[in-house]
Amino acid sequence: MPTDQRDQRDQRDRRALLADAAIDLLAEEGMRALTHRAVDARAGVPLGSTSAYFRTRQALLTAIVKRLSDLDREDLRRRGLDLPSAGAKPRQPITDDLDAVAAATAAFIDLSLSHTRNRALARYHCRLESITQPDLRALLTPHEEAAFRQTRELLARHGAPDLDARARAFVAAVDGLIFERLVSGSPSAAGTTENRAELTATVRALLAGATAH
Repeated sequence: MPTDQRDQRDQRDRRALLADAAIDLLAEEGMRALTHRAVDARAGVPLGSTSAYFRTRQALLTAIVKRLSDLDREDLRRRGLDLPSAGAKPRQPITDDLDAVAAATAAFIDLSLSHTRNRALARYHCRLESITQPDLRALLTPHEEAAFRQTRELLARHGAPDLDARARAFVAAVDGLIFERLVSGSPSAAGTTENRAELTATVRALLAGATAH
């Protein structure tokens, strides 16, 4: 591999390392704890490394949001719920099988409550911060709109009325389900077959309501 390509890959890897450390720090200690020095310590890199890559706090928050969106998109793609990047179309439509959609969505929710819990928590911290930071809001919006467009497309294929309202209601319900269980916990332990089954039944009921004529 040419030296310049290797250097570019190394820089991408270092940026990802720092963004992942910032996500964990934000999730576990909150927005006030998010400083360049704290990210350096969490990542185990020399002091000043984070500020060299992300010179301002806004740049660091931007890196967190982009990293969260990229990781979420990859997790969804693996489950057949591919969300496009901003301005792009999905590589293929998601399945019309509502049971399969419910199972895949439940698996993603369960992942957000277990293995990728820190990412989910960090995302909500960023969303709250975006209330007073329009630039951050602008970064979050494309990912949220992609979920809306994908849901709207699914509902349209099932002939559902009031597509915009129902698609936004479904996305909000799924988002609220994740948030509520992150905050208050779930009757079933996250990461278990029982929890995924419970979530699947809940999401399937939401889909039934969204597609009802």
